[in-house]
Amino acid sequence: MKLARTIRFDESDLNVFDHPADTDEWAAAGAFAFSNWTEDLLTGKARQAFSNGWLGLESFGRSTFVAVAQIEAAEFEALVERLAAHFVEVYGAPDLEAARPVAREELSFMADLCDDHDHNTLLIVERTLTETGVKESFRAIKPADAELEAIAVHGDMN
Repeated sequence: MKLARTIRFDESDLNVFDHPADTDEWAAAGAFAFSNWTEDLLTGKARQAFSNGWLGLESFGRSTFVAVAQIEAAEFEALVERLAAHFVEVYGAPDLEAARPVAREELSFMADLCDDHDHNTLLIVERTLTETGVKESFRAIKPADAELEAIAVHGDMN
């Protein structure tokens, strides 16, 4: 099974998000966080989180990029439990039993999104607010296929 991990190429996430995700967290799209937002809330760093932020599943911070990676079934199940607990603690779900299917659906959506991509493929999310709610689109950037000779430096130490 595949899922995605947060990745940071530079320090920009630290500047554009109120709460940036840590590097190498498992991630989900996390659009549920914006389900009741209005245009008035889309300003500054909140707009950036809405427009382009993936949700890190450890810190619950945001990341601009994620990379497709292999996940074991036990890790996936632990993430379902973690996200379900987050739904109870932050979003007022009545209990874990009620939150668990919603968390599983969110993570299954992310796994389906990653499934058709090679490992290390970068994913980018773009969100807009429409009259009917949040609209998401996704882009993939395939890993470079450079041969070792194209990037390695060969030489003699003498």
